Amino acid sequence: MQQVIANGQPVTVSFPCTLERFLATQGLRPRSVVVEHNGEAVAPSEFAGRPIVPGDRLEIVRIVAGG
Repeated sequence: MQQVIANGQPVTVSFPCTLERFLATQGLRPRSVVVEHNGEAVAPSEFAGRPIVPGDRLEIVRIVAGG
């Protein structure tokens, strides 16, 4: 197992892995987050086909409803 950096913290990941699978292992629903992968914003429709590799950097922000 190797690591990616998610929100500045190392996270151990079993590869091969897609962004969608990574989010699922972190307990995050794809439609509840905004993700930046190596500095590039990723649309939720791309999560299933977006591979991540060791050393990638992810910034993940949860979407919170409120008023």
